[in-house]
Amino acid sequence: MTRQILAGLLLLAGLALFVGLGTWQVQRLAWKQGVIAEIEAVIGAEPVALPAAPDPEADRYLPVRATGRFEARELFVLVSSRDLGAGFRIVTPFVTDEERRIMVDRGFVRTEARDAPRRSGAAEVIGNLHWPDDRTGATPENDVAGNWWYARDVEMMAAELGTEPVLLIAREATDPTILPMPVSTEAIPNRHLEYALTWFALAATWVVMTGFALWRIRRRTE
Repeated sequence: MTRQILAGLLLLAGLALFVGLGTWQVQRLAWKQGVIAEIEAVIGAEPVALPAAPDPEADRYLPVRATGRFEARELFVLVSSRDLGAGFRIVTPFVTDEERRIMVDRGFVRTEARDAPRRSGAAEVIGNLHWPDDRTGATPENDVAGNWWYARDVEMMAAELGTEPVLLIAREATDPTILPMPVSTEAIPNRHLEYALTWFALAATWVVMTGFALWRIRRRTE
């Protein structure tokens, strides 16, 4: 009888733990979905003029319309696209009509098109401000001298190009040879549903295993 009581208590305790953790992950899922929805609303809003002093937190994802001219210089940020393969993001200095120097991430070109000629001069750019965090523990250091960039370090790129530390990521084509890679929420991790299902599966497994143990204890005592 004592063993049955202990097994029953373990069953209830384990079930409460696993179900509680699964429920918490469901709540986290709802929270994350709300955060993503808010970011998507900001990204898709009507573009505005470039702020006088863009803030990396307050103005992250802000839609902006800027007119001016592209300079010919380019930085090449190594990137891999699931659909397009390996290539580079093209980051170019952009001088606005107000003579402000910012950077524009114009989008993707394949590896073999790295040194192909691209359109510079007068242009209008519609996109979103961003201060991306591309770097992980496995990301190599940027080779500034060789113009091989592995992460879009806004401060470092701005110092190299002599611009404000402001990066505008184009969401419309600025050159027919460049594929825009606009800001999106795809890179924001959201695995809470997976975690919730895992905890609920563990709860079901715990019930089966503990139930089997109770059945064996009862058989032995009969």
